[in-house]
Amino acid sequence: MKARPTSKAWMQEHLTDEFVKRAQREGYRARSAYKLMEIDDKDKLFKPGMTVVDLGATPGSWSQVVVQRLHGKGRVIALDLLEMQPLSGVEFLQGDFREEDVLKKLEEMLAGKKIDLVIADMAPNMSGINLVDQASVAYLAELALEFSLKWLKPEGNFLVKVFVGTGFDDIVRNMKQSFEKVVTRKPKASRDRSSEIYLLGLKRRH
Repeated sequence: MKARPTSKAWMQEHLTDEFVKRAQREGYRARSAYKLMEIDDKDKLFKPGMTVVDLGATPGSWSQVVVQRLHGKGRVIALDLLEMQPLSGVEFLQGDFREEDVLKKLEEMLAGKKIDLVIADMAPNMSGINLVDQASVAYLAELALEFSLKWLKPEGNFLVKVFVGTGFDDIVRNMKQSFEKVVTRKPKASRDRSSEIYLLGLKRRH
């Protein structure tokens, strides 16, 4: 197991990170914007007119990318436990995705209309204990998958962050049952030492 960097070392790495600098220069709210851009460049997820749900959206960098790539045509609904500064073209719901009443509010916003794409970059508060953190992330990923299977249009797509470890094989297996193709993506903006990886389910089975 790699040693966790001290907060001072992390801050130094963060400040010198090329993606952090680029995000500041180009007006994105976080470096994670470049993860989604790279995945979309490869897999062509966005088309104008789509309805997209962004789970775990704060601070909003993924929603920024979605709005740009839909060229102002379509609908973007973002959800997060933490507050998010308003973003033009994005409807935001603040709440805990794990709570039934929050899920109900999100479903009410959809008003019965199915979704083209669900993107989930959710992360719980990290404890620093690998097994606990992996299990927490896996649980969020399973909830996001459950929501997606209920609300995605046939042939809709699902992108979710997971950690390699506890629960990883289970979610891959579950996604393979529900999507025609499941691929892994590790964008350049995802730090090498991080065990995070993105699973992409393509074409929800009818």
